[in-house]
Amino acid sequence: MSFTLAVIFCGCTEAYAYAQQAIDMNSLSDSQVTTIDVSKPDRAGKTFVAATIMNAPVHRLCSIILNYPDYPNFMPNTDKTRVVQASDDFSVVDMTLKLPLGKIKRYRLKLQPKISPQSCHLAWKLIPREELTPDETIADTSGYWQLTPDPSNPNRTIVEYFVYADPGPVPFGLGWIVDIMSQYSLPKTLEAVR
Repeated sequence: MSFTLAVIFCGCTEAYAYAQQAIDMNSLSDSQVTTIDVSKPDRAGKTFVAATIMNAPVHRLCSIILNYPDYPNFMPNTDKTRVVQASDDFSVVDMTLKLPLGKIKRYRLKLQPKISPQSCHLAWKLIPREELTPDETIADTSGYWQLTPDPSNPNRTIVEYFVYADPGPVPFGLGWIVDIMSQYSLPKTLEAVR
């Protein structure tokens, strides 16, 4: 599997290595989501990894995360998605977030799936949109979903969700918006997929 290429694609090689060490895969359960902050102090934005076990096979969960128009149904704060371009190798999707205090953020993602009989990997990265002002969009985001069969039961799936999010300039006192976009939404996202 070209997992390394997918990690390089999303620009998170070092953070991925740390994330793999941060979460003890042997301690995962199907009743809770483990979330770890793997942010680097010298980098703007925040980086989190979440993991859990889900009682569904990889192919079923893979079909959920590859259904981009359905994201508003399970991704917190996601109001709208629009597939701009689709091919077998990647898709380009416009995302609209509705955040607290009436804040709306729009951005474009390039999503690249890598699917095999034993895994489903979906990496994404931000594609800049020149027509949006910094206040209308986010500065950066990248990440991935990694779905692999539970070695003890192939009808269960180990789910990893890794995200780096930099909302850009945040007015003083509103730094919590960064946490809403990443840390707090991760467990909700995984629970909604469950």
